[in-house]
Amino acid sequence: MKKKFAILWLALTLALTISAEKREIHILSVNDMHAQIGVFPQLAALIDSLRTEDPSLLVFSAGDNRTGNPLNDKYEIPGYPMVALMNQVGFNGSTLGNHEFDTHSLQRLIGLSNFRYICANVFSTDSAGIRTVPYQVFDVAGLKVGIIGVIQLGPQGIPSTHPDNLKGIWFTPAMTEISKYEWLSKQCDVTILLSHLGYPDDQEMAKIFPWLDLIIGGHTHTQLKGDEVVNGVLITQNKNKFGRVTYTTITLEDGKIVDRKAEYIDVKKYPKKNPLVEAMVNHFGEDPKFKRVLATAETPFEAREELGCMMCDAFMNETGSDIAIENPGGVRLESHPAGEITVRDVLEMDPFDNNAVILELTGEEILRMIMTYCNNILVSFPYVGGMKCELTLDRTNPSRIKSVQLLTPNGKKLNMKRKYRVVTNNYITVTSKIPEGAAQTLNVQTTDLIMQYLEKKKRVDYRGVRRLEIINK
Repeated sequence: MKKKFAILWLALTLALTISAEKREIHILSVNDMHAQIGVFPQLAALIDSLRTEDPSLLVFSAGDNRTGNPLNDKYEIPGYPMVALMNQVGFNGSTLGNHEFDTHSLQRLIGLSNFRYICANVFSTDSAGIRTVPYQVFDVAGLKVGIIGVIQLGPQGIPSTHPDNLKGIWFTPAMTEISKYEWLSKQCDVTILLSHLGYPDDQEMAKIFPWLDLIIGGHTHTQLKGDEVVNGVLITQNKNKFGRVTYTTITLEDGKIVDRKAEYIDVKKYPKKNPLVEAMVNHFGEDPKFKRVLATAETPFEAREELGCMMCDAFMNETGSDIAIENPGGVRLESHPAGEITVRDVLEMDPFDNNAVILELTGEEILRMIMTYCNNILVSFPYVGGMKCELTLDRTNPSRIKSVQLLTPNGKKLNMKRKYRVVTNNYITVTSKIPEGAAQTLNVQTTDLIMQYLEKKKRVDYRGVRRLEIINK
């Protein structure tokens, strides 16, 4: 009898020990890679190392995998190098970012990807062929991990991309779709939102949906520290272009999460490279046309506005226009060193294949176009050429513009009744209010205008050039 009791006690103890055993789920996540293929040899080596420790490692992207590197964006199938590298590294999934729609190659890229695109609030016709899944469940050594994906929508109800790229595609609010999947949290050990909404919206989602365990974020390029927990939900995000990558460990005990930890890794400084992936990157970088030197920068471009002013001057000079306008989101470099400016630099600076557009507008119509484009928000106010802008901000809300005064280059008030020849890009004309029939699209891309201008100038110096004056009242 005593022997049977001892065996029973041992079995019970063993069962309790097993049930109380801690389990860990490891996730490597990236966001807003923007086609920085040169970092992939280090990323691959890091993932190789982590998978040696945990073969069940999950690897996800929170969107904006493309746009920002002509070696990727101008490839025969635009965007293919990034897909090939993500396949080789072994990504488990990606949500869609707004820049995934920058060209019409997304349908082909989805078909070439060895991983699913997880996005609950995007839908398409069969002809558009944007085949995504709203969620996906992964088995991690017997533990179920549920992933829901969502993409940001702007004021027009679409992601921030040219509307012409979205034919046959429609979207619904992220919150509407997330609310449909609370049941997933009851069937999975861990529930994750793979979000391209931006950090402020991620915080709101955490408040509204406390059944989420983790939000892997992107879109706003916000460098978090690793301890951002809102309403019990851990949120992660990094700067763009591989500012860092996130390594998240989720610890469970008795089927319940007992710990969540996010570590940020500077992958660009990782000491090892995967040789096969490095060979792939070298192959994609062989095209010599991107290395052609156009001009020399006598001093460094130290601010995005300096680059925007140079672009506007190029638009004006090459089209004979009086005024130029460039949206700040269209300037994708934050700086550029003194020295050579190459074709690749220009294509990285202005990667959207936008066409130049000419308009004949009065000063009043120019102001209306600018203000409807930026929606009175300071960070959206465009860069200009051929004039200056005096912006008065709301003292109670400095992010909002109270009023704008348009000035000539020598500081006099612009004639609001006179007509001016204005050059801009076709993204601004479809996202702002202009007179019907005023836009005349030129058969030339804005990048061509910039390259022509630089080749003629040979040497440029825009250090300290500012055409937007901020006044706080």
